[in-house]
Amino acid sequence: MNSSKESQFSPTPSSGTQSSGTVALRWLGASLELLDQRLLPVQEQWLTLTTASGVSQCIRDMVVRGAPAIGISSAYGVALAARQATASDWRAQIQEAIRDLAASRPTAVNLFWALQRMERVFVGCSTLSEALARLEDEAVAIHQEDLAANLTMADYALEAMGFSASAEGTAQVSVLTHCNTGALATGGYGTALGVIRRLHEKNLLKQVYADETRPWLQGSRLTAWELMRDGIPVTLNADGAAAAILAAGEVRWVIVGADRITANGDVANKIGTYSLAVLARHHKVGFMVVAPSTTVDMDLQSGADIPIEERDGTEVREIRGIPLAPEGVSVFNPVFDVTPASLIDLIVTEKGVVRNPDITAMRNLFG
Repeated sequence: MNSSKESQFSPTPSSGTQSSGTVALRWLGASLELLDQRLLPVQEQWLTLTTASGVSQCIRDMVVRGAPAIGISSAYGVALAARQATASDWRAQIQEAIRDLAASRPTAVNLFWALQRMERVFVGCSTLSEALARLEDEAVAIHQEDLAANLTMADYALEAMGFSASAEGTAQVSVLTHCNTGALATGGYGTALGVIRRLHEKNLLKQVYADETRPWLQGSRLTAWELMRDGIPVTLNADGAAAAILAAGEVRWVIVGADRITANGDVANKIGTYSLAVLARHHKVGFMVVAPSTTVDMDLQSGADIPIEERDGTEVREIRGIPLAPEGVSVFNPVFDVTPASLIDLIVTEKGVVRNPDITAMRNLFG
């Protein structure tokens, strides 16, 4: 098996980028470190995990979030399961860990894609020592591939926005984004926020407007923190202010991520994305979805088939124990909504760009 030193992996952007190197997770060979995103921006605390069950609980509790980062973390969880398995019953123990990880979040397809990929490697192993080596290598590969995909998507997106590869400082655009889709949600660069990073690197970005993203406030706690840390100009706004911002005419693109994309181009993303798409269409602002191809689920025909996670109403009634609503009031708390393909101008993946997505355009790119 590879030594721990050889198998450590903490992603850093390629030499062609100017990112600060913000990361959500670090693989140390014998353990996985997760930045506890529940505590940001007040406190930066890393949790060290040595078991698959610990990883699964952290996914449930939103220590780590964002579809790509969830998938990567689950892959490392399987590798940790192999490290903890006993020689007499290692197959059953690893299989049980895969099932537990799969149950941690229902909507993000990256989770299931990563676990299926790890399972394919696992079933091909004949000994525990082989499983230890191969599962760890596969998890690191998934992590590295996600980072590479982020960088490719950023280039594709700028081209789709009308900027040539050599464009630098030719014209500056303002954009609006929702939730957090940066290094904190991915393998180390970002999907939608990766596009924004690339615009900034090329001096093509004027301003980012970041929705606060209730109820978990990923926009205010995470996106604003991440962008300010990297010196990218950001203005935080309440979710309800997005309409007024788009009406002002400065913003040219709404750029968001995705947790699942179906065969007809419908997109499940953080709650509030659908309303942004409606607003963007009304104000004639471009609406772009940026996500790795692992987010595409061609087995689901439309957004109506996507399981939408609902969480406890306490998340809406209070923030960090501070009451915001009458105790016991009924709460509707879906984590995601579905944006129909008819409201989307571009879906950008590392495999290419789908313009005005429908089932034909999606099949042409994804089969």
